[in-house]
Amino acid sequence: MLRPSSPLKNALLLAALSGGLQALAADAPAPAQATAATPQVSTAPQAAPCPQPDELQAADLYGLWRAEFEPQATPATVLLERHPDLAGSVRGVLQREGVRAWVSGDVDNGDFTLEESANGRNISATWLGEVSPESCGREIKGTWTSETQPQKPLRFVLRKVAQ
Repeated sequence: MLRPSSPLKNALLLAALSGGLQALAADAPAPAQATAATPQVSTAPQAAPCPQPDELQAADLYGLWRAEFEPQATPATVLLERHPDLAGSVRGVLQREGVRAWVSGDVDNGDFTLEESANGRNISATWLGEVSPESCGREIKGTWTSETQPQKPLRFVLRKVAQ
């Protein structure tokens, strides 16, 4: 059963993540210039290996995502967090054209499933997709199907924006 988490918490997280990304981009320092007298030493952390779709777990889905639908032009924002009741699952909130919906789902062997609920009790849409192998777990492509118009599914692409 889907249960909405605190709307205030979700709104604050969405605002903080969106604002934080803009602030990070604006405040990023310019890289230091190396000279012949001062050798350049890399202080950047080593990149983690790119996980394959079948290696992804629910924790890899946590964060802010942007959803784009075809042929619909209106994108959505999806915030996924740890599901408090179901280990290995995610729960979160979706914002589309100022309307909020709750989501709950998981990833298993690279297959992504998400249930969307407009009221927090009944399923209003389903998301079925696959993690793109070349995306390191940061892109999911599939089909979004509304319960009211199952004969008109939309293609979606989810892209991770922030952790």
